[in-house]
Amino acid sequence: MLAVIGGTGIYSIDGLEVIETHEVETPFGAPSAPIIRGQYLGKEILFLPRHGNHHGLLPSEVNYRANIWALKSLGVKQIIGMSAVGSLQQEIKPGDLAIADQYFDFVKSPREKTFFGNGLVAHVSTAEPTCSALADSISEAAATIDIDVHRNKTYACVDGPRLGTKAESLFLKNAVQADLVGMTNVPEVFLAREAQICYCTIGIATDYDCWQDDPKEHVTVEQVISRYGKSLEKAKAVLAAYIKGQDAVCQTGCNHVLASSVLTPVEAMDPQQRTLFDVLTS
Repeated sequence: MLAVIGGTGIYSIDGLEVIETHEVETPFGAPSAPIIRGQYLGKEILFLPRHGNHHGLLPSEVNYRANIWALKSLGVKQIIGMSAVGSLQQEIKPGDLAIADQYFDFVKSPREKTFFGNGLVAHVSTAEPTCSALADSISEAAATIDIDVHRNKTYACVDGPRLGTKAESLFLKNAVQADLVGMTNVPEVFLAREAQICYCTIGIATDYDCWQDDPKEHVTVEQVISRYGKSLEKAKAVLAAYIKGQDAVCQTGCNHVLASSVLTPVEAMDPQQRTLFDVLTS
């Protein structure tokens, strides 16, 4: 089962025939919105708007654990996220699409970043945090409709909601050597990993953040919104092309990462811990 998490400007999917709406209760509270199950281009998918149905959640207010838990409990094996991003490299132009395979966690606020703790211990490898097979399939689908997608990029995640300083932008570009900057993919990518779900984000570049010398190129909300529409249509077209094709077949074990990561013995888990463990490993 594929789930699509919609970012800024993506609060529904045109053409999605709604089958049912799930209001999922999770151990971590409510997801961003009820989850839609529907038929899209002949396939059944789930859809969740990351910021809520009316964009009422700041990046730091998104209940990432509830979102991923709810999708996992509904049988999701793959997640494609859609995210607005800033470009930290000249070759990734506003309007371009990019897929990150690496992440730099520059989030300093206390977002909940793991399902584990409180007596249940696991250390999940995030050396390769995304699914290469899913990324390959998305890129191949994009090529069939003549849309270029930048690959093998590093996404730096910041707190928000403020837009960054020039010093921060230059640090992420030069010291970190990141290619993209955004506010939401951490901890989403890592929680998907813990939940044994194949994960990729299609990043929609809206601006050059603020690392360039020309102040006219510095990111503003007005600039993001004005450039977003056409780029968003490209991203939706790539998503549709992927869904029309064959599902990616993961060869890297995304769906089995907990097999060697959980240190707490099953027999030592209390009922609440066992329930969490069973959902994550299902």
